Amino acid sequence: MSRSAADRQTRLTVLVALAANLVIAAAKTVGGLISGSPALLSEAAHSVADSLNEIFLLAALRRSRLPADARHPFGYGKERYFWALLAAVGIFVMGGCFSFYQGLHALRRDDESPTGYTAGLIVLGVALVAESTSLARALHQARGKTGAAIDPALRTVIAEDSTAVLGVSLAIAGMSLHLATGSVVWEAGASLGIGLLLVYVAFRLGRNARDQLIGESVDPELHRELVGFLMRQSEIDNVAELLTMRLGMHSVLVAARIDLAPGIDSERVEEVSMRIRQAMCERWPQADQVFLDITNAPPRIGL
Repeated sequence: MSRSAADRQTRLTVLVALAANLVIAAAKTVGGLISGSPALLSEAAHSVADSLNEIFLLAALRRSRLPADARHPFGYGKERYFWALLAAVGIFVMGGCFSFYQGLHALRRDDESPTGYTAGLIVLGVALVAESTSLARALHQARGKTGAAIDPALRTVIAEDSTAVLGVSLAIAGMSLHLATGSVVWEAGASLGIGLLLVYVAFRLGRNARDQLIGESVDPELHRELVGFLMRQSEIDNVAELLTMRLGMHSVLVAARIDLAPGIDSERVEEVSMRIRQAMCERWPQADQVFLDITNAPPRIGL
């Protein structure tokens, strides 16, 4: 699939998730204010956070396509990771912290008889269907992809929708048990559970975005393939070091220290380097930044 086609699919997936979350957030907020349910209000905050995060992801998709310029010679591919990090912070602050507040506040208040919970449960039932539909689409797009091959925007949508399905299920269980037993402890526990879930997801997403922003290498299999390719070139006697870094979803920096075979005329060095770089780019289109350092190399690195 081409880069533009993949971006269009991801953009559509994010838009579907945004539309679902906006409608769900409004319904949960109204239902939560009417019923006073802490679990429903926690889920409302969760949906608001998800909606804001989808706007972040749309910005990431647009800005990551900007061409390289003098100030950013390697392009704007890492914009996706930056906005994914902001989305993780949004999940933690707006979703997780508010859910903890609702759970603790519910434990301190008098045990009141729940009212308006029927409408709240209906809202959550509709939300469960909508979130499950959005999750199914995101999982379908991610099918067959693993690790860094999954767009960070798509990964965030999957995490948000998976968390939303679990969170709505917890809220339904908490509200139902509150209705059945008359004890608000069940619903407070559901709110705290939703908070813990959101904090965990925010931590995982933030850690992944941090690794990509710092600079993450390609997977070991691709690294071995690159080394093997260089070693098969007749002009190369040794590969001393190969460094890689992902610059974005479709861009990889490759820097290799190589020792040329004896007898190569100095006038041919530039020609050999250009041929090898072009061959690497043709075989691995994502390796669009290739740098070869001609040096007297120590013993060969292992494949």
